[in-house]
Formats: sequence, structure tokens, C-alpha cells
Amino acid sequence: MILSVDLDSPVPPYEQIRAQITTMAASGVLPPGSRLPAIRQLAADLGLAAGTVARAYRELEAGGVLVTRGRHGTHIA
Repeated sequence: MILSVDLDSPVPPYEQIRAQITTMAASGVLPPGSRLPAIRQLAADLGLAAGTVARAYRELEAGGVLVTRGRHGTHIA
């Protein structure tokens, strides 16, 4: 999965992540059942705090885009 975050953008990083994952899920780039990276792994890859990625994941889960299955990971709904 390829995500990019523009730290100079007025849009908060968590919102950039949320929007990109939502777009990829809607367009089929990330089909249902696709596993997303762990919060800490994605945070490290993007150079962000884990809480930023966690907030994006929480909002995506609340919006029905993601499903979290505990130790089995986070997947596209």
C-alpha cells in the first residue's frame, strides 16, 4: 500500500491517511478483505506518531471502511 503525507499541507496528517485509504477502498485498489499494515508499522513508514495513524484507523472503522480483528489485524470492510 502506497500512502503519502504532506506535512506542509493545512490538512492534518490523519485526515490525509483517512482520505487516501477511503479512496483506495472505493476504487478497488484495496479490495474488501485486504489487510492494512499495523499502526506502528505504518507510522514508522510515514515518519508519523502512532497516535496519528491510530486516529485515522479509528475514523475509518467508525465510517465502516475498516474492520479491526484484534490480533488478526485491520482489514478493508
